[in-house]
Amino acid sequence: MNVKAFCRICHGRCSLNVTVENGKIVKVEADPDPPLPGLGHVCPKGLAIPEILYHPKRLLHPLVRDGERGSGKWKKVSMDEALNLTAEKLKEVKEKYGAKSLLIAVGDPKGLELVFAQRFASVYGTPNIATPGNLCHMPRDLALIFTFGSTLLPDYENKPSLIVIWGIDPNQTNSSPLPASIISSYVDNGVKLMVINPRRIAFTSKSHLWLKPKPGSDGWLALGMLKVIVEEELYDKNFVESWTIGFDKLKEFLNSLTFDELERETWVSRKSIVEAARFYAENKPSIILWGNALDHTLNAFQTARAICILRALTGNVDVPGGELLAARIPITRAGRFILLKDFPRENSVGDEYVLARMSAFLPRQVAIKAILEEKPYPIKAAMFIGTNPLLTFPNSRKVYEALKKLEFIVVLDLFMTPTAKLADVVLPVAYLFEYDEVSPYPPLTEVLLAYPKLVEPPGECLPDPQIICELAKKLGFGEYFWDDYREALNIILQPSGLSFQDLKEKRILIAKNTYKKFEKEGFRTPSKKIEIYSSRLEGLGLNPLPKLSSTPKTSPDYPFILTNYKPLSFTHSAHRIIQSLRKAYPEPLVEINPETASKLNVKEGDYIYIETKNGKIKQKVTLKDDIDPRVVVAAYGWWFPEEEDLFSWDKSNINILTDDESETWTGIGAINLRGIPCRIYKA
Repeated sequence: MNVKAFCRICHGRCSLNVTVENGKIVKVEADPDPPLPGLGHVCPKGLAIPEILYHPKRLLHPLVRDGERGSGKWKKVSMDEALNLTAEKLKEVKEKYGAKSLLIAVGDPKGLELVFAQRFASVYGTPNIATPGNLCHMPRDLALIFTFGSTLLPDYENKPSLIVIWGIDPNQTNSSPLPASIISSYVDNGVKLMVINPRRIAFTSKSHLWLKPKPGSDGWLALGMLKVIVEEELYDKNFVESWTIGFDKLKEFLNSLTFDELERETWVSRKSIVEAARFYAENKPSIILWGNALDHTLNAFQTARAICILRALTGNVDVPGGELLAARIPITRAGRFILLKDFPRENSVGDEYVLARMSAFLPRQVAIKAILEEKPYPIKAAMFIGTNPLLTFPNSRKVYEALKKLEFIVVLDLFMTPTAKLADVVLPVAYLFEYDEVSPYPPLTEVLLAYPKLVEPPGECLPDPQIICELAKKLGFGEYFWDDYREALNIILQPSGLSFQDLKEKRILIAKNTYKKFEKEGFRTPSKKIEIYSSRLEGLGLNPLPKLSSTPKTSPDYPFILTNYKPLSFTHSAHRIIQSLRKAYPEPLVEINPETASKLNVKEGDYIYIETKNGKIKQKVTLKDDIDPRVVVAAYGWWFPEEEDLFSWDKSNINILTDDESETWTGIGAINLRGIPCRIYKA
């Protein structure tokens, strides 16, 4: 049997042809006729879906710790026993320390696990639900909302004159808003291309302009481009006058910046900044495809604000070939589903981060700090859903100490990971195509896809939402959940008039977009205009203009700047155990310039230590002549499932090197994961 279905390993949501034989998925191929342009592709991870589903080391039964934490000694129990034990421990923690002492942490959400976890948190009574939001998507999404009143997405029906690829590699990443195949087709047919990235990417060879800013300095580059556009009057005067507020205040702020300062912060010459600004302003309509790299500095939110203002000044908003205000699809909004009105979130351990608080999530490093310091109150238990904090949270050694301090840890995952090995209870979950689902929810770009169940999950594996429902019932919260989580699918879809069965047949729910909606409705901001100067931000105690802190600087002790990349074979820290993917990328490779290697007496294939003030790790050298000699590009997410102890979680893990310090002025709990001063030397 051949079935069309969407992948959800990443946010790319590629459409697949899935072959099912004798109740098993045996083959996955690209869909030659996808329901949306550009989705008819499959990456190595998608091809490996059968291998992931039927891997011999997949977790099939619940495990309860039967020895010292981290010893790897387990007792196999039934799902009911494991859930009873988990419920008992969570009751104990709540009675002894209060509901707020439970931390729930969710990984990069691909499906319904986030909203079910949020709903559970609401009913249990904890405001402490940690997500990657502060360093993944949310700085950009919130910048869009505060500036335009809604998110933006590229116009799929009309090609632009210019595409700017900024801090993203559409051939490698999971979150490009325009698929690589469409970009390539556009460029081959005359669309101009600008790439902003310290690393060479596949599209660099097709670009008309390539800027290589210092890692972590993208916001300063955006301010430089704004300065040129304003000073040379390259902005759309009619649009700015009619549909923006705060232009004069922006102009005054930009006048205070000097090109000496901009060059020092970005490593980009004044000439190149001017060239980029003119190129962007003079080629309209245009779209900016931005990536996760922009979320990885203290300046993340204001960097995104500056790029939003670039779009606004040039009038590239809600026009054919530009970036469109996302039309809403008729579904139950996430805030209602997670019961925020019934159970308001109060007094989380990260309340000082106002944007995170408004978005109902907790920056993960704030949770770790609260565990260790027990301020403003103790956190004593944690539920980790599809996340591997030892690898993916910043400042991994601090995370390790925090996990050891917790009284109870339950992990929901597919495989044993370094984090799961430190748990008290491990619950095996169902995977892609093993259960019914709608996703992404909440929808970032107002698209909702149906994910029908194609095969039965093995062993005692259950979908994350079903595990949460069962646990809630055992805790006495059954009235807020369902015997079968699938009842919630119809509740989510209710405003659309569709059932889940209807959506399965349609496959996709997407709003019909129109242009220049703002001419009739205004923008969804308090002023009904684009808010260059945001009084709402000012009212929250944040900067109403995109003012930035200086980027970290090198020193004689740490003469290089560290950034990182995520290989195509893996998603974050996942898939190192999958043989076909690991074969393509067996070791963590750190990229340095040959000039740098020569000075350090290092050659291709040597191992080097990468060291920051936080720690050091070891990775294998690969030479890249297009990388700035001052830059080191390390691989992200590495652990070694084939090794003993905690799978050598600290040997090559880049988060050994990262700091977890943030500032309240970031609003969202942003941290520096790129642009970090480091030193390197031969191992």
